[in-house]
Amino acid sequence: MATDPNTLPPPEPEPLESAPLAYENSKFLNSADARILRIMAEYQEPLSRFRRERIQDTVVFFGSARFRALDVAAANFELLANTGSKEPAPEQPATLQEVEHGQATGARLRLAGAAIEMAAYYEDARILANKLATWSKSLPGPRHRFVVTSGGGPGIMEAANRGAYEAGAKTIGLNIKLPFEQQPNPYITPSLNFDFHYFFMRKYWFAYLAKALVIFPGGFGTLDEMFELLTLAQTNKLAKKITTVIYGSPYWKSVINLDVLAERGAIAPGDLNLFRFADTPDEAFEILKEDLTKNHLNSDYEKALQERARAAAGAKDVPHDPMPTAQEILGPDIAPTL
Repeated sequence: MATDPNTLPPPEPEPLESAPLAYENSKFLNSADARILRIMAEYQEPLSRFRRERIQDTVVFFGSARFRALDVAAANFELLANTGSKEPAPEQPATLQEVEHGQATGARLRLAGAAIEMAAYYEDARILANKLATWSKSLPGPRHRFVVTSGGGPGIMEAANRGAYEAGAKTIGLNIKLPFEQQPNPYITPSLNFDFHYFFMRKYWFAYLAKALVIFPGGFGTLDEMFELLTLAQTNKLAKKITTVIYGSPYWKSVINLDVLAERGAIAPGDLNLFRFADTPDEAFEILKEDLTKNHLNSDYEKALQERARAAAGAKDVPHDPMPTAQEILGPDIAPTL
């Protein structure tokens, strides 16, 4: 009897490989369906590291990333193509040799003058961060206070991390993935070196831990961060007092006139008290030290919190080693996948 070919059983299937675990499935994790998991990861992973490294709060430095940072006896200035980029911009400042020999004219001469000015701001940020970190290291308690934090890139960000690094303190870099090549600056504490995909999660971590901001001369990114955080303070969305120091009044007052906002009724006159200008590292440091002490270290709540923490820790100073994880305290998990 003939067999109907349409009723033939299908061929035996090839053996299947094991399916990837959901949290190891890179195709899924990078898909739109897993966006919420990526957002949650950029909240929980930094939080776990901050706890492990005993970071209580921060002082955030913002400022230009376009100029390469130079030491006192540097060779030539180089303007970068964009924030965080390693590529030089098409337009470059005149070299120091060209300036000295009168060979520089026009736009390149103006850029050279700007580069020299920005290098001075770099040194000021480095000095201020060093002063702040040296002072914060002297504060008693079981956790690190007022840790110098930056966006993790070059320029003013590097200067802030560098100053804290040279003081022997922990220092944080909150980097961001950009469409061009970039690297974190080398002065960030390795265990506190972060890289974010989402700008809003990076902004969250700038704001959440900060007790003070220092705004050095910069461009769109610096303006964005400054006004966003001033708006949060103005609208009482921060459950803390936050000190904002705008550094370099000649630069900032030539870029924006904040007094006009109050004169035209766009902001209340009292909103001008949300920030103060400073023009030297000493002046900025005294503002930060005074406000951080008055608003935080000397508050009754803070004193009681620190006293309980010190008693629980049984020590006056911040422990040197990172805080142990749950596995280190309790032993290995019952099952390795839990």
